[in-house]
Amino acid sequence: MHKFTIPPEISARVTARCGTPHPFATLKGPRTALLVVDMQNAFMDSSVGHAVCPNAPFIVPAINRLATATRAAGGAVFWIMNTHDEACDTEWSVMQDMVTPAARAKRNAALGRGSKGYQLWPHLQVRDGDELVEKYRFSALIPGGGPLLDKLRARGIDTVLVTGTVTNVCCESTARDAMMLNFRTIMVSDGCAAMNDAEHAASLISFHLFFGDVLTVEQIEEAYARSRLLDPVE
Repeated sequence: MHKFTIPPEISARVTARCGTPHPFATLKGPRTALLVVDMQNAFMDSSVGHAVCPNAPFIVPAINRLATATRAAGGAVFWIMNTHDEACDTEWSVMQDMVTPAARAKRNAALGRGSKGYQLWPHLQVRDGDELVEKYRFSALIPGGGPLLDKLRARGIDTVLVTGTVTNVCCESTARDAMMLNFRTIMVSDGCAAMNDAEHAASLISFHLFFGDVLTVEQIEEAYARSRLLDPVE
């Protein structure tokens, strides 16, 4: 995927509405959580995956870098794991009915607990203190989507950074719900991957116009650094 740059006309519209092109460019590390969405073998390894995104492996260094920066800033790192269980067959039957029986069986096998597809991509740098959180819908925050919302609120998080795959499905779904649940929400442009540049850009532009901010890993690192300079003692 090519580097995403916010088009000037989009930045102008965001500035007109928000008074700034980046409404969430100021971060408080201890109140920030990095959400890493669906970076599992099911979406990255063609030998076991059901919906592989070829671009996803290329964002792994950016995610690892941002996880390191977030931990250093006192923030939390959540590795979100798309999961299929028996409840999904009835509680989210609409999604199951939208695919062929063969595709349904492949997806359910790839995302079942204990399968290789369910496991995180091995090059992700998970550390002690991070949390692994299951989700059962495209969004990790919709009712029935899993325990993430309670975990964020229990830790006093008010800002979330969304990374992972794919940009325009599970990442965007989680990010939109985060904003509507009153979290300052940032999609990380070089920390998300889609099937192609067009889908990636369309998702980020739509989100930026109405739901939250779009920043790069470097911009987030700079925001953490500014926060430490302005308020070195939390």
